[in-house]
Amino acid sequence: MIEYIRGELAELTPALAVVEAAGIGYALNISLNTFSAIQGKKEVKLYVNESLVTGGRDDSFTLFGFATKQERELYRMLITVSGVGANTARMILSASSPAELCNAIANGDEKMLKGVKGIGLKTAQRIIIDLKDKIVASGIAEELHVSSQPSANVNSAVKDEAVSALTMLGFSPAPSAKVVIGILNDQPSLPVEQVVKLALKLIK
Repeated sequence: MIEYIRGELAELTPALAVVEAAGIGYALNISLNTFSAIQGKKEVKLYVNESLVTGGRDDSFTLFGFATKQERELYRMLITVSGVGANTARMILSASSPAELCNAIANGDEKMLKGVKGIGLKTAQRIIIDLKDKIVASGIAEELHVSSQPSANVNSAVKDEAVSALTMLGFSPAPSAKVVIGILNDQPSLPVEQVVKLALKLIK
């Protein structure tokens, strides 16, 4: 399984990014959110979701790329909903930011979801019913809110690594991010292992 691809951004359109890594050009379908995030960059890192479609006349293997883990997580949730395929999920993520989408689902905003091409009332209602509890339980909405709050002196690489380590240890991403950001706001120069050690004492 491919977790992410990091390399030179060789080609970019609002729907497709070609990333060259180790001499191989990977074509990844992207949302407008990801397009905006990587536009103008030479080197990019895209989190990957692999889509294998079999059983038809032609089997297909497609890569979808995301600028953040949160957007990929939302995409993976969306494609579990009956009636929402890979391209429809990408369309939904192109119509709003991940934070706006989380808010729409959490607040039962059918109108916002129906505004996306290809989404009718029944599908909008199904998305809300199927994903509302999952989004709350995953902490992704809170994480999206928290991730925009760190001060300018927070080392984002250290923050991401520490939150990832805490998540692997079984803690939820949102509370972990909140604690890690608090630690790094106070002590910006701490290495990852010290941040994790402190966080383990502070996470409730």
